[in-house]
Amino acid sequence: MKICWQNFGSSLARTLSRLTVWALVAAVASALWLGHPEPVQAKRGSGSMGGSSFRRSPVTRSNPVRRSRPAPGRSYNQYNAYYNAGPAFPFGGSSFFFFPSFGFGGGLLGLLVLVAIAGVVLQFFRERGIATGEETVTVAKVQVGLLASARSLQDDLNRLSALADTGTNEGLSLLLRETTLAVARHPEYWAYAGSAKEQAAFSQAESAFNRLTMAERTKLSAEVISNRNGIRRQSQPSAPDVASLAVEDPSEYLVVTVMVAATGDSLRSLPIKVRHAEELRQALGILGAVANDDLLGVEVLWEPQSSDYTLTATELLTVYPELMHI
Repeated sequence: MKICWQNFGSSLARTLSRLTVWALVAAVASALWLGHPEPVQAKRGSGSMGGSSFRRSPVTRSNPVRRSRPAPGRSYNQYNAYYNAGPAFPFGGSSFFFFPSFGFGGGLLGLLVLVAIAGVVLQFFRERGIATGEETVTVAKVQVGLLASARSLQDDLNRLSALADTGTNEGLSLLLRETTLAVARHPEYWAYAGSAKEQAAFSQAESAFNRLTMAERTKLSAEVISNRNGIRRQSQPSAPDVASLAVEDPSEYLVVTVMVAATGDSLRSLPIKVRHAEELRQALGILGAVANDDLLGVEVLWEPQSSDYTLTATELLTVYPELMHI
């Protein structure tokens, strides 16, 4: 019996040793597989182009602030003496704190109450982007998922990126019109769409636009082509994997994203949520019609950048879950 237990123990030790070896082999194989993605995932790239001009304020250009000066014939000392006289007001108040009391008591207490009320009112308007002397800016996004049959669109965007002048406002306006026109020319390939829109005061609009563009750019793989604010960058694209292209899923997609920041009413009628093809057509037309003077920022992204690749249905829904089928 003792010999049997010894044999059993030796057999168990050998079995555990083999399992340990196999476990190590499996771990190494998993690490190698995860560290080297599939060829299509590693080689697929994206393109981006755009720019912004938030440093120029249309309000400042059109309505410059002018300081009031005393009327001719009166000296500064005369004005100073007049305001220091502290005339009495019929609503109450002392010679120094001459604000009306309106039932809150005169003097300093009435002034503090009025300042508090004014602060609440000012904050109310500031939150809605209509603070005094500051225009409202609309930041919008329109996103389109197209069938892989529209691969010529990738070539159109690549050519546009090579030629677009993203360092001037006129160039950005032309870029926006040509991009929306290129997407609008392929309605038979529209499969998915999405949109978003928000309004912000001019002083906060650049941050809102940057947040939106950064959120979309982080979804992309490596940007093979980039033309932003007049600076062009291009990396060498990888050669397509013939074996992968031979077994393509017939339902593959391209995604084009257009983001715009504009003042005035140019984007006011843009649908908040695009739900069908007619609304997408309307949204593209509104984006393309934004006037030069109203345009503050444009960003165009497309993935994949090369016509040799497309997104699978799984990749599309994983990376862009907010898109709706149209």
